[in-house]
Amino acid sequence: MRSGVVLFTSDRGAAPATVARAAEEAGFDSFAVPEHSHIPVRRDAAHPGTGDGSLPDDRYLRTLDPWVALGTAASVTERIGLSTAVALPVQHDPITLAKTIASLDHLSGGRVVLGVGFGWNLDELGDHGVPAGRRRTMLREYLEAMQALWSAEQASYDGEFVRFGPSWAWPKPVQQPRVPVLVGAGGTERTFAWIARSADGWITTPLERDIEEKVGVLRRTWHEHGRTGTPAVTVLAGRPDPGALAHWAAAGVSEVLFGLPDRSEEEVVGYIGRLAERLGLGAGAQPAP
Repeated sequence: MRSGVVLFTSDRGAAPATVARAAEEAGFDSFAVPEHSHIPVRRDAAHPGTGDGSLPDDRYLRTLDPWVALGTAASVTERIGLSTAVALPVQHDPITLAKTIASLDHLSGGRVVLGVGFGWNLDELGDHGVPAGRRRTMLREYLEAMQALWSAEQASYDGEFVRFGPSWAWPKPVQQPRVPVLVGAGGTERTFAWIARSADGWITTPLERDIEEKVGVLRRTWHEHGRTGTPAVTVLAGRPDPGALAHWAAAGVSEVLFGLPDRSEEEVVGYIGRLAERLGLGAGAQPAP
């Protein structure tokens, strides 16, 4: 089971490049960042963690662009995976976003994992012209269209939300036919069916419970949809709990992403070192199974 860290980026927080380099040197397998383009002051959508219009902290208002952040991280690292937990593709132009992701995967040597979300903030999505009741369909079309641009010599797509005729688009990602796509959403049968049709795995929500049982449901759904192999599963966690880690590993969880504190850069780097020690990681060491 791999171990990674997720940095809730902000313009007042630790630099992504510094944190990614520290995580790589400490022996972590991946580095992830989230995405919010903006937060409307007046909102009807409730945050999943608070249940109302309030936000857990001000980083939601200050989040860095994930692809710029990961680009800076790629430039100072060689091995660590570069991922989003999660990005919101439907808030972008899909042709332009496909180019951005392909460029990062090309320049990083195939290290990108695309974690995507449907989007809890309907007001934010609405400002981007996303119909609340169609966000899942829209995301599916975006992923299909981007995969066409990433893998076909002459790509085209004709959907409800994305349309373009035969086109050339390079660079292609190193990973083919697409970079791995994981969906960050609540562990429901509806979500798992969507993943089985359109993605490569699941990212849990921070508040998820009964993860081992839900991994079993995901795997059953995966095979019912004719998929081979097993879906990737990434668990978002806080402090490491040896018992929970052992249960997740036995259940087939692929990776655990540990959240980093909202502290100074020096404190975050120190925390990464201590976390690596608790997990048995280290420069050149293999992650704990």
